[in-house]
Amino acid sequence: MTDPWNVGDTIAAADRLITRETLVRYAGASGDFNPIHYRDDVATAAGLPGVIAHGMLTMGIAVGVLEDALGDPSRIREVGCRFARPVIVDPEHGVLLHVEAQVTSLQQDSAVVALSVTVGGQSVLVKARATVQL
Repeated sequence: MTDPWNVGDTIAAADRLITRETLVRYAGASGDFNPIHYRDDVATAAGLPGVIAHGMLTMGIAVGVLEDALGDPSRIREVGCRFARPVIVDPEHGVLLHVEAQVTSLQQDSAVVALSVTVGGQSVLVKARATVQL
């Protein structure tokens, strides 16, 4: 979708698969080798139901969906979110992350875009939003 936008417009929607391989690649790129992201025994000992995706990976994937729709990542001026629940990554099938980006407000030269990020219909990020230059 190209500018101009209206409040309420969905400007991006996509599903992204996170696999255990995704976690290994992200750990290498980020330097975050916390074993809750690759060892089931450590994750369950920490009280988690299994290996979880890195929070920043989840947020990065969500922002990537918005970037793809914009075609120019430099238009994203600010991003923020809270992590609502862990993203459990099945060892065989991974997990499907659903992302939707919707315009919530417009200013003269920018828009605030809410990012809905869910797994199985449950929000994994809350108050996820980006400010985008128009």
